[in-house]
Amino acid sequence: MASITLDHLAHAYRPNPQGPQDYALKEINHVWRQGGAYALLGPSGCGKTTLLNIISGLVIPTNGRILFDGRDVTHLPTEARNIAQVFQFPVVYDTMTVRQNLAFPLKNRGVPREDIDRRVEEIAGRLDMSAVLDRKAQNLTADAKQKISLGRGLVRSDVAAILFDEPLTVIDPHLKWQLRSSLKELHRSLDLTMIYVTHDQTEALTFADTVVVMHDGAVVQTGTPEELFVRPAHTFVGHFIGSPGMNVLPASVEGRTAHVGGAGGVAIQLARGYSALPAGARIELGVRPEFAQLAPAGAGVPVVVKRIDDLGRTRIARIEIAGHPASALVPEGVHLNGDQAGLMLDPQQIHIYADGALVAGQGGA
Repeated sequence: MASITLDHLAHAYRPNPQGPQDYALKEINHVWRQGGAYALLGPSGCGKTTLLNIISGLVIPTNGRILFDGRDVTHLPTEARNIAQVFQFPVVYDTMTVRQNLAFPLKNRGVPREDIDRRVEEIAGRLDMSAVLDRKAQNLTADAKQKISLGRGLVRSDVAAILFDEPLTVIDPHLKWQLRSSLKELHRSLDLTMIYVTHDQTEALTFADTVVVMHDGAVVQTGTPEELFVRPAHTFVGHFIGSPGMNVLPASVEGRTAHVGGAGGVAIQLARGYSALPAGARIELGVRPEFAQLAPAGAGVPVVVKRIDDLGRTRIARIEIAGHPASALVPEGVHLNGDQAGLMLDPQQIHIYADGALVAGQGGA
């Protein structure tokens, strides 16, 4: 078990990088506490697997250091870092039984037989594999084989960290929730540092205590799932997290009023004032659909309804605000005549961004 310090860490796959554009992983400084559950979240190519491979020792960073409990491990090989890693696709010994596969990492380290048996039974039970412990791995489904991979990563209690690289890719959708819950329970009981790479926001937000959102090789926000949802620090975070994502509209701002659509557009009242926005910056207004509710025409901000999607427990309206597409909730009992409607916005949940970055307003809550 270890805390992990990323000290001015950056990596470029090409030689002689000249600037940020040449780095697959732009400079990051962070300390991940011992026993934390972290998710590296972002689209393909954002740098999350590069960062995971630096932590595991598969990649040596171009710049900076990585420390486990203050010990510099930057140039140490994987086997010297005392970590376990679970990959996207199953890595198992087909000719061994499930029991032998799970026991293998412990047997290699000379753990007493009775301790091995107890630990294997515990992990197999947590992953719902007790019934197949004595079956050969080659006769199992891809789902079951990946559960063996997960179990082999979890069976050691002495590791500095367990790294998961999109481990549920081959798992059937109906089993994913069960396995995420099992991993979360194991994390709570084992007090291990776990780092989970995924492009799936549901996996990240249900597994992790702290989510690291990455975009274009950089960390754009680190926070709890609630912080990422309620106060996105960057428009990318707002877009990427949530379904649908945050509405982001080009705007001009004067004090506590935002104008969308220019002179012939609409005015939106803000909870905070913005008196010193950067000159020449791209200014945008962000509000999540959960804080934007459709109403009959004449109430709130005028909008045009393009369609309404019934999602079962909720309805989402696809609308236009001064010609710009957006999404909003349709409250139960609201009925519309034609395509004209109003939009009720929660001013406390409206954010202003300059060149994608959140701007702190003055006054208000």
